[in-house]
Amino acid sequence: MGITGQDVDRTCDEARADPQTRAMTKRLTRRGLLGGAAAGAAAGTLGNSAALARGRAAKPTPRADVIVVGAGLSGLAAAHALHKAGKSVYVIEARNRVGGRTLNHPLGAGKVTEMGGTFIGPTQDRLAALATEMGIGTYKTYNQGSNVSIFGGNKTTYSANDPTAFAVANPLAAADVLSVVTQLDQMATTLKTTAPWEAADAEAWDSQTAETWTQNNTATPEGRTVVRSLSESLWGAMPRDISLLYAVLYVAQAGNESNPGTLERLVGTADGAQDSRFVGGSQLISIETARRLGRGRVVLRAPVHRITQNRRGVVVESERGPFAGKFAIVATPPTLAGRISYQPAVPVLRDQLTQRFPMGSYAKVEAVYDRPFWRDKGLSGQAFGELHVSSTFDQTPPSGDPGVIIGFIGGTHARDWYQQDEAARRRIALGDFASYFGDEALSPNAYLEGLWSAEVWTRGDPVGFTPPGVLLDFGEFMRRPSGRIHWAGTETANYWMGYMDGAVRAGERAASEVLAELSG
Repeated sequence: MGITGQDVDRTCDEARADPQTRAMTKRLTRRGLLGGAAAGAAAGTLGNSAALARGRAAKPTPRADVIVVGAGLSGLAAAHALHKAGKSVYVIEARNRVGGRTLNHPLGAGKVTEMGGTFIGPTQDRLAALATEMGIGTYKTYNQGSNVSIFGGNKTTYSANDPTAFAVANPLAAADVLSVVTQLDQMATTLKTTAPWEAADAEAWDSQTAETWTQNNTATPEGRTVVRSLSESLWGAMPRDISLLYAVLYVAQAGNESNPGTLERLVGTADGAQDSRFVGGSQLISIETARRLGRGRVVLRAPVHRITQNRRGVVVESERGPFAGKFAIVATPPTLAGRISYQPAVPVLRDQLTQRFPMGSYAKVEAVYDRPFWRDKGLSGQAFGELHVSSTFDQTPPSGDPGVIIGFIGGTHARDWYQQDEAARRRIALGDFASYFGDEALSPNAYLEGLWSAEVWTRGDPVGFTPPGVLLDFGEFMRRPSGRIHWAGTETANYWMGYMDGAVRAGERAASEVLAELSG
């Protein structure tokens, strides 16, 4: 049975798969952290007007130094930084769980798989630091044997240990793809990750799509097909959807202050963005971070619909009532931030930015087997191709069983796939797994779908992207505060935008901005 869009919005029960997670979740529930005392007090304020009219005293509005909107990694990282600095916070979350675009799914016997963000790699320093602080370890992604590629109906294999092998996945496209990789890496060195619109070529690059540039810089249709499959996997979008400047920025951000970003690091496993996984699953980081904020400080099932501000502070109005603070941090994708009502209105260009920052079309599918049968064939479980499932990874627990293959469906393929019924979606996904790894893939013990584009509090994955012209004219408003409202979320990161590390970086940056104002 597949996980539906509603199932993606489960409670933290989804994360209770290993003893460490269960213990943390019990503490969360026992202490009332997730929707407990504060949520009850806030919910009571919904009836304040009626109570006053009947002559009864109204319950006071919960107050804190900072109100954070969104309990994904970015919002929780911001709240954690503020809490450690001695400031009071409330984190208001629309879902009935923490974790945002990370979500654990139990496999039984204390094992988990992840339905959302999963991996960590070199230069993702802030995510690594937060996980270490929370006592959560890592282990290497399975990366032995051969990867598989399918382009033009031709199936080939190549070494999983060669970080540049993806570029020659289709021999007919090899020269084109290597040229594209080399050029994008070089172009990325000319950008400031904090202000790409200041680059000498920014106007030219932001005046065309990545598709136009690809057409002008490749010689073969096979090369263009590989680039399109890569775009589907990275952004859930087609090259025709995104600005070339955005694509170059994404490459530039795949590093840190000491290491320039490269496309190879984005797509690589060993020493790349998919290098390692978290013991207990990635959502465990959010669960433990939320727990450390203290009782009642994370309020669930509380969609925020309005934020008002004046010279003294802010009021965040949610379905569980208002929360008052000196500042607010909105840690959601820009498109969702744009659906909140602001009084007074945010600056014109901030509002127009959110109108132009769509989410990728994306889904993550997983199949669970008794054992990872592909390993017996000398295969790594990693694949790349022009099928609906454009890339795959072995997401088997470190014990070696059950066997789990995950696949990403993005861009035009995702838009087609989402229009199918559940049976057809399953048939397409498992058929692609079988094309890559053999007919054994057609009969899993379980089939799971992470329907992130259908999930109401995400509406897309893995990241928001910008079409031509947006970064040039509106980009500086991604991070610029609107009065007492500051902006976080992975889309606002200076490094690793679209990744969990970017989410943590953005949250910590927003927290530092607020701390500076609180101490000013």
